[in-house]
Amino acid sequence: MEFPEELKYTEEHEWVMVEDDVVTIGITDFAQDQLGDVVFVELPEVGDQLEAGKPLGVVESVKAVSDVYSPLSGEVVEVNDDLPDEPEMLNSSPYEDGWMVKVKLNDSGELDDLMDAAAYQEFIEQD
Repeated sequence: MEFPEELKYTEEHEWVMVEDDVVTIGITDFAQDQLGDVVFVELPEVGDQLEAGKPLGVVESVKAVSDVYSPLSGEVVEVNDDLPDEPEMLNSSPYEDGWMVKVKLNDSGELDDLMDAAAYQEFIEQD
């Protein structure tokens, strides 16, 4: 299982890539593995305001329907328009092609609440 060092992680199994004041958000390799084959993805609209800890979208797999939670607060500036047509990208490429949204941060201090790769890996192993 993959845990890229440059990313930040949440206990709800989302990842965050920070690029200045815009972050890219997706679900982790662990999350997609637990879900199984993803068959449907629902994403927010560009311009939507996200609140940290609140749902930003839905992922449906052959096993379950799961909310995806926003790790940070901010405005959606881009969505991965390919995902609704190709939800399996979450399984095949969770960190590259399977990104979900890009968000302009309201408060960069929220990044301090996220885990680094080592802490996330330890979190999963304890779970």
